[in-house]
Amino acid sequence: MAEAIRQQTYTIYPVIQPADYPTLKTINFFLIRREDGLVLIDAGVDTDDCMDRLRDTLKQAGAEIGDLDAILLTHHHEDHSGLVPRILEEKDIPVYAHRDAVPRLRLDKEFLEMRLAFFRRLYREMGGGEMGTGRFARLEQTIREAPKYALKAEIVEIGEGDRVFGFEVIETPGHSPDSITFLDAEGRAAFTGDVLIDGSSVNAIIDPAANGSRLPSVSQQRRSLERLARLDADVLYTGHHGSIRNHRELVRDRISRMDKKCEKLISLIGSGISVPAQITEAYYGKLYNTQFPLVMSEIIGHLDYLEEQGKVEKAMEDGVWHYRPA
Repeated sequence: MAEAIRQQTYTIYPVIQPADYPTLKTINFFLIRREDGLVLIDAGVDTDDCMDRLRDTLKQAGAEIGDLDAILLTHHHEDHSGLVPRILEEKDIPVYAHRDAVPRLRLDKEFLEMRLAFFRRLYREMGGGEMGTGRFARLEQTIREAPKYALKAEIVEIGEGDRVFGFEVIETPGHSPDSITFLDAEGRAAFTGDVLIDGSSVNAIIDPAANGSRLPSVSQQRRSLERLARLDADVLYTGHHGSIRNHRELVRDRISRMDKKCEKLISLIGSGISVPAQITEAYYGKLYNTQFPLVMSEIIGHLDYLEEQGKVEKAMEDGVWHYRPA
């Protein structure tokens, strides 16, 4: 069990769950005790072991599930919101999340159907339609099972500049459209979810906006990293691995890696590989077949960024986009 961390006006009780993901060692979420309340920042993954760790941490804080006042989510991903339904079964408390998290947590049928259509068209136009079969099946299953797994709790929408339980809300999208950071300016600390992780890269994940348009994930991620670099914070508490105390140095490293990826993509396009699916396979090799949605998302996001920067341009031929150096 992790030791409690004393801040000026509150105490942090980290909940550290070993992760089953290939590149991630831990799943972290945080119990925050103030004089006026007890809240969770994120809620781990939906397993018995993770729930037991939460209960043990609550005991460490002299509390139990029934003492919780709210859950604050940095974003909706399953390794950050997994225990929310279990907690709400024991106590009905509000969940605070960005407005873009709401249809994703609610598993809104109209939104899910739009999202399925978005990815069908995206993969087709990027030349990898046949590779999306597995993902389409999972999205269809999610639509069928939505009534069973949809979050039915009260969701309080929060966004840029809001203050909640003593924290300032900062929007930091890219990894997810609904990613937010909770900043304690006085204590020089921030809870940043998955925007920046020490010892692991963070994927900027392609997703549609509410109107069905494609979000510029890599551009968003770069801006969010730059925002983190400007934060007056001594420590970032992140969703995975250890806390970060050299965040400006790490941000420079991550942006440098993104720039190098862009340079390599321009080189591949210059060599005559023009279709995004083919570019993805050339860049990632075997991962194209084993992690298609993730690596395809990375390449599409970087192509969008390069197009935004005026470094590549595209033209559609027979329903498929072809890229060339600008």
